Amino acid sequence: MQHLRELLAMDDSLIAWLLSSRLREIEDFLKEVQAKLPQDSGAKVCDAVLQEFQSLLQLTSFDGAANQSQDIAITPKQDSNLEDTQPITSPPSSLNDFIPTDELKLIHLRDAFQTDTHDKDLIKYLGDFQLDSKTDSDLWNEIQHKLLRLPKGIAKSWKERILEIVQKDQAEIDISNIVQLCFNDNEDIYPGLKGTVQAQGLSLSKSKNALLNLPFLPRDKYENLSDDLKLLACLVSICIFFIDTEPDLHHALETVYKFNVIHLPSNPEECKKYIEALTERFQRTLKAEESGDSLAVLKAWISVDEAIHSLVFVPPADNDSWWGELKKQSRRILTEKVKKAKEKGYDVRIRELSGVYADIHKFSSKDYNLPLKVGGIPGEVQACLRVYARINNEVFPGRVIFRSLQ
Repeated sequence: MQHLRELLAMDDSLIAWLLSSRLREIEDFLKEVQAKLPQDSGAKVCDAVLQEFQSLLQLTSFDGAANQSQDIAITPKQDSNLEDTQPITSPPSSLNDFIPTDELKLIHLRDAFQTDTHDKDLIKYLGDFQLDSKTDSDLWNEIQHKLLRLPKGIAKSWKERILEIVQKDQAEIDISNIVQLCFNDNEDIYPGLKGTVQAQGLSLSKSKNALLNLPFLPRDKYENLSDDLKLLACLVSICIFFIDTEPDLHHALETVYKFNVIHLPSNPEECKKYIEALTERFQRTLKAEESGDSLAVLKAWISVDEAIHSLVFVPPADNDSWWGELKKQSRRILTEKVKKAKEKGYDVRIRELSGVYADIHKFSSKDYNLPLKVGGIPGEVQACLRVYARINNEVFPGRVIFRSLQ
């Protein structure tokens, strides 16, 4: 550390300048992953690491080095992506400043998808977006994640087109490099890549080695749950996985924040509150199921179903998309809980709110429904966050996101 501090303190050294730039890149990276993974075991230690970085970077001053840099070009020998780097004229803010986007091996895939963002159908389902990935593996995952929000027919045609494009770039499908998420069935979500590009794929799996992202639910306890609760545990776990890996996710959970949809990566405190609310409602459902009280069970399932459906995109994923089908699993179980409550003699009615907003707003929390100006059809419901319920003459209004007429 002594020599590191000595080097960084040299205000006329270009090497020190470049080292400082890389350290700042790592500092930014740590801040980003810490915000995305607030519950990770390394999050607190990361605070101490960031303090050490700040202490080191306070030593830097590069007026002399900046003058030297005007005539010096960097050509790293070990990274082919950096071979054509231009002369440095100012300290780079991140490693991506050294890497021209054109160095992506999947450049044709990026261009094809980005060009079609101006297509009305894609704008309808994804909004007006830009692909931000700087590496091939990130680009692969970014595009595949966007396909999960599209209607199945559009997503299928894009998957076929993507396969043709990556094969032209000498990349191959890799079904062995897959992240497996715990589920009650096996389902390939998207494959990995090998060859010129290495990237991980994603699947749902019944394997006991599949990821169950619920630290409070040991695997042996999970195995002893009913089928309904196992499925619910998987849904909650999948939601948490995507919160950690999907940069476009928002939440609209009323008990956390009722006035707008909140972008999770940009709001780590809101992200933490949403995850806490989601997991608390899941645990409440476990206790209700243990009690055997069908009315308590029904109310708990309505509550946790709302939390799951309040994890949204802007605009919301299409009802016929992968995301739409995943969330329907919760609503299907909720319907079964209604039947059991009726069998016990309770007067129960639930309704998933959809269609023209003017027709259903009387069944909803009018003051806390959320209008959006993107996606969908003006005047129609885009997502039912909470079902309308009437239980023994007690009314529980629903809640929706709808496309405004403006």
